[in-house]
Amino acid sequence: MTHPTAPKKNYRYYDFIMVAFVTILLTSNLIGAAKVCEWHGFTFGAGIFFFPLSYVFGDIMTEVYGYGRARKIVWAGFAAMIYATVMAEVIIRMPPSPIWPNQGALETMFGSTWRIVVASLTAYFIGEFTNSFVMAKMKVATKGKMLWMRTIGSTIAGEFVDSIIFYPVAFLGIWETSLVIKVMIGNYFLKVAWEVVMTPFTYKIVAFLKRAENEDYFDTDTDFTPFRIST
Repeated sequence: MTHPTAPKKNYRYYDFIMVAFVTILLTSNLIGAAKVCEWHGFTFGAGIFFFPLSYVFGDIMTEVYGYGRARKIVWAGFAAMIYATVMAEVIIRMPPSPIWPNQGALETMFGSTWRIVVASLTAYFIGEFTNSFVMAKMKVATKGKMLWMRTIGSTIAGEFVDSIIFYPVAFLGIWETSLVIKVMIGNYFLKVAWEVVMTPFTYKIVAFLKRAENEDYFDTDTDFTPFRIST
């Protein structure tokens, strides 16, 4: 067990996990964030295929490396989302050449209203920190046992916060209220189900990283404020 005052360590896989987390996050926001799908009468948002994996990686980060290092990754993802959003807006607003006929398609694919942007950033920021906080606290409370309960429990909390922020802020008044509620509830349960399905893989990845990094962090004296970068 690592104490917060122990010397800082260099990790072999931390940077790779950070890159994977940010990649998944950007993918979920750039591809299908506003698309509504239906399968056998079940309505859900297309981002469901990507975004829940960010919570899986968040759980893995907090479990192995601790809340402080997971916090750095959340901030990295937040900065990447802002950069991608700003650059997409800049590219869309640049005057297209008369010989280039795809401006409408570009706007459809990568254009977002600032309402959706604000909803996405706010929901991500609060939801991810809720997930990591609950995960870290549950680990200390359970003395590192019952990983499945911690990963699923933290996802239930984090995804609930994310869902109740994102869909009403982004789409209430644009979509019919019944559709907002339907997609919000459907996506929430699908996100939690994703975590349950991924649990065996989470166990394997966590076990591998703990052995490889010689780390199993317990946040016993951690400062849980989200507004800092240092661990």
